[in-house]
Amino acid sequence: MISCEKLYEIFKKNELTFFTGVPDSIFKDWMKFLADEHGGRVTNIIACNECEAVATAAGYNLATGKIGVVYMQNSGEGKTVNPLTSLCDKEVYSIPVLLMIGWRGEPGKKDEPQHKKMGRITINLLETLEIPYEILPTDEEDIVKSIAKMKELAEQEIKPVALIVRSGILKEYESKKKVKTNYEMAREDAIKSIVDNLDGSEPIVSTTGKTSRELFEYRVAKGQKPCDFYTVGSMGCCVSIANGIALQKPSKKVFVFDGDGAVIMQMGALATVGHYRPKNLYHIVFDNGSYDSTGGQPTVSVSVDFGKAALACGYKAAKTVEKKADLIQAVNEMRASDGPQMLIVKVNKGARKDLGRPTTTPVENKKEFMKKL
Repeated sequence: MISCEKLYEIFKKNELTFFTGVPDSIFKDWMKFLADEHGGRVTNIIACNECEAVATAAGYNLATGKIGVVYMQNSGEGKTVNPLTSLCDKEVYSIPVLLMIGWRGEPGKKDEPQHKKMGRITINLLETLEIPYEILPTDEEDIVKSIAKMKELAEQEIKPVALIVRSGILKEYESKKKVKTNYEMAREDAIKSIVDNLDGSEPIVSTTGKTSRELFEYRVAKGQKPCDFYTVGSMGCCVSIANGIALQKPSKKVFVFDGDGAVIMQMGALATVGHYRPKNLYHIVFDNGSYDSTGGQPTVSVSVDFGKAALACGYKAAKTVEKKADLIQAVNEMRASDGPQMLIVKVNKGARKDLGRPTTTPVENKKEFMKKL
């Protein structure tokens, strides 16, 4: 294992002090370190998605001649294929970038269903893209050699290279900057209030991570058979899934349980929803200003007005609430009027430590959801 401070010293020795990307739980402690050090020793640009992160690092290289580090979970590796092949590749602009990829779903290790396929093909995809890679070693001396080697290779061949990071390599890091909120509700409280004020006929599409886990557990706690669509992967896609459903099932009031980081990741989806304007789509965004499922790293939602963005894209109405009574009133008003509408619910970050995961498979969930439709 290696400390975040020591890892930074190795990066710094190799003139790698510009970081950008989307957080991953494998190096959540490294993300905490970058958040603490941004504006001082390092630059850390929190990207909306991995595609944007690669482009940002490319811009950094064009401006400085130096190499930027792009961090991501391997689920985002597929998203980077476009800029890696059509922007950074040697056959196009030949721009060096160092990818830092968290290896979820590593073969032989237990992980969630959405990570198994990408975990199995992570290395194969890099090989297909002709991107040299190394699996980051566990020994500190070997880590020094590995980072220096990949940085030198990126410079010599003027192309992207990658470091694959396994779970458990980084030591725990305690954040110095702790942002606290004092909203009335946690996300789970808000979810319960909303579910209790629906009549049960409404299809719900929930975003990846703890939102879906909390919704699933509340169904079980209420003695109900879970029949929502729990988007266990595909971050940022749940409103698009719901849009496809709503346009085909106009008699159903389709609700979306989304998160601030997920909306930001695929913000263009708001324009599509606003253009086709399904009257039966109700988009609820739980905004806690963090990537809660990967360790609570900050999103950029503090500077985003989701309501104005939705209205600008063609949503019929948008509203923000912070209190439970206002949430219940807003949900009842939504159900009584046409969409598409957005409701932003300000909540505190964090979740129960004993929060479980769905006990049914994604395919089983899909079948129950289709029965409900």
